[in-house]
Amino acid sequence: MRVVGYAYPWDVLDAPGFVERARETGVDEVAVAVSYHSARAATPWSPTGSSVLARHAALYRPVREEAWRAAALRPAAADWVAGPDSAGDAVRALNAAGMPAAAWIVLTHNSRLGTAFPHLAVRNCFGEGYPWALCPAQPEVRAYAATLTAECVAGLDLASVVLEACGPLGAVHQHQHEKTDGVWSPAVARLLSVCCCPACAAGWAGSGARAEDVRGALRTEVRRLMDGGDLLAARDELPAAVRATVLATRQRSTDRLRRGVLAAVGAGARIVLHGSLDPWETGALPGLTPAAAAGVDAVVLQNWTPGAVGVDAVTHARRSLPPTVAVGSYVTAVAAQAVPDMASYVTDLAGAGADELHLYHLGLAGPGRHRDLRAAARAARTARRRSP
Repeated sequence: MRVVGYAYPWDVLDAPGFVERARETGVDEVAVAVSYHSARAATPWSPTGSSVLARHAALYRPVREEAWRAAALRPAAADWVAGPDSAGDAVRALNAAGMPAAAWIVLTHNSRLGTAFPHLAVRNCFGEGYPWALCPAQPEVRAYAATLTAECVAGLDLASVVLEACGPLGAVHQHQHEKTDGVWSPAVARLLSVCCCPACAAGWAGSGARAEDVRGALRTEVRRLMDGGDLLAARDELPAAVRATVLATRQRSTDRLRRGVLAAVGAGARIVLHGSLDPWETGALPGLTPAAAAGVDAVVLQNWTPGAVGVDAVTHARRSLPPTVAVGSYVTAVAAQAVPDMASYVTDLAGAGADELHLYHLGLAGPGRHRDLRAAARAARTARRRSP
C-alpha cells in the first residue's frame, strides 16, 4: 500500500525533525495543506507553543492580484504563518529532503467567503444558509475552485494533488460550537443537506420540476421525520421524482466543479479525490457521481471508524470503481477515542482491496499517538509486500 501522511505547512517548517519523523513513520508521500478551512490545530511537536489558530479559511500561497483581480470570490492570506508562501516553502523543503509532496486542497469549505457572499452558499429547504458551504451550482464558486487549484499548484514539484470538499457540503459539517449533534437522524441530516439556492432551483426547473414543489416536499418530509422522533431513521419517504431531480442536479453541478478543477491541475501529478460511495453524502468527502472516476487516479474513503463498516466500504469501492483507480483508506490517529489496534485495522482494509493508506495526521499526532501512525504504516508496508 502507498502511504500518504497529511500535514500543515507549519508542521513541516516549524517542528524540528519533521522529515526524519515522516521517514521513520514510513510514509511515501506528505500531503501539505495548501488551501485550508479555519481551524485550531494542535502542535505537539513544537518547542515554542501548543497550537496554531487559523482564524479563517486561507490560501497558504501568495494571493496574486493578477490571478484574482476579476474574480467574484478570492481567498484570504494567512497572517498567522511566516511569509506569504508557507505551503510552497513546505513543499520545497520536502522536495529538497527527497520526500515526495502532495498539494492538499480544500475547495468548497470556506466560512469566510460563505459569510461574505451568502447568496453563493448552500441554502436548505427552510431558506437557512450554511455559510461554511459554497454551492457548486453557482458559476462563481466553480470559477473560484478552478482558479484556487491553479494557484495552489503553480510552480511546485508535486507528486499528487489531493482534492477535499470537491463537491457540496451540508447540514452537519462542523460549525462554531456545534449544537446539533444527536438531534437529527441520518435521514433528516441528508434532507437538510440538499441545497435549495436559486442556482440549484434553476437546475430542478431544467428537469421540469417547480422549485417551490421541491422545497415543500423537502420541508414536509423533514418535519415528518423530526416529529416522529426516531434518531436512527436512515430512510425517508421523499417522492421518487423529487429525489431523482435533486440528486441529478447536485451531480451535474459537482461534475462541472470537478472538471474545472482537474483542468486547472494540468498534467503530471496524480489526482486523488476524497469521496464517498453514498451519492447523497456531503462534506469533506462528498458523494461520488457516476462520472467521478474519470480523470482521477485514486479515490479516498473516510475509514476513521474501525470495524466492519469501513472494511465493507472498501470492498464496495473496489468492486464499483475501475481497476485503474486506486482505493485509498483515510484513517486517523487523533480521534477522540484511539483505534484499539491500528495495525489490524489497516491489515483488514488492505485485505478488502485498499491500495493506499492516508494517515491523519503527521503534525497533530504527537508523541502519545505517534506509535499508532507507525503501526498503521508498518501494516501497510507488510500488505504491500504480500500483494501480487
